[in-house]
Amino acid sequence: MTPDSGDGTGPDKNAPAGGTGTTPGGEAGTGSAPESDAGTGSVSGGDAGTGSVPGGDAGTGSVPGGETGTGSAPGGEAGTGSASVGLRQVARLILLDPDDRVLLVHGHEPDDPTHTWWFTPGGGLEGDETREQAALRELAEETGITDAELGPVLWRRHCSFPFAGRRWDQDEWYFLARTRRTAPAPGPQALTELETRSLSGLRWWTSAELSAAHETVYPIRLAELLRTLLDEGPPSTPVVLAPEIV
Repeated sequence: MTPDSGDGTGPDKNAPAGGTGTTPGGEAGTGSAPESDAGTGSVSGGDAGTGSVPGGDAGTGSVPGGETGTGSAPGGEAGTGSASVGLRQVARLILLDPDDRVLLVHGHEPDDPTHTWWFTPGGGLEGDETREQAALRELAEETGITDAELGPVLWRRHCSFPFAGRRWDQDEWYFLARTRRTAPAPGPQALTELETRSLSGLRWWTSAELSAAHETVYPIRLAELLRTLLDEGPPSTPVVLAPEIV
């Protein structure tokens, strides 16, 4: 969640918001990622093609969330729908591979590597981008993946959190996306200085791994939301997640 390089209004993609613990194979609050399995990316520094990344993309923000009711405005352009005026407009992806694993980015506070979390790829809109365009651009910048097929908007939410010495207020839309990739993600292609200091890896997660994890993951209820998505398919209209104010 580093500030967007374009307009300076967006946070870096690894802003925190609630929840703690360790994932299978990782240590709580150490910034280390869980052990990688077939197709997962190891963290900390990493090589292109291994899935490890030292950073993310300009203009993303990690966010927490619960679920209440439903909301309209799938797809859409910056500033459309019921987004509150003044909130940073963010597009995120629930990117699934052929085995229904979801790709998450590992981040931490730039000045405190022990304060870590996992979050979905994505970031803030730039210029006159639509949410769809921003989501795909951010995915390519953060992970190197360019073959994703974008689906419907799954969830929407408002979040507010402190990160890198300031507060970020965001209106976030989560798109479903699919990739044919089975190998680890290539790694980030365009990072800001703050992102380089606050991102540390990529990993593909199964639904079971997310459910068993104790590390912080955003949105907070991602394991439950993913299980519902895999069991029932996308909602007919985007679900509005409960606001998360940290």
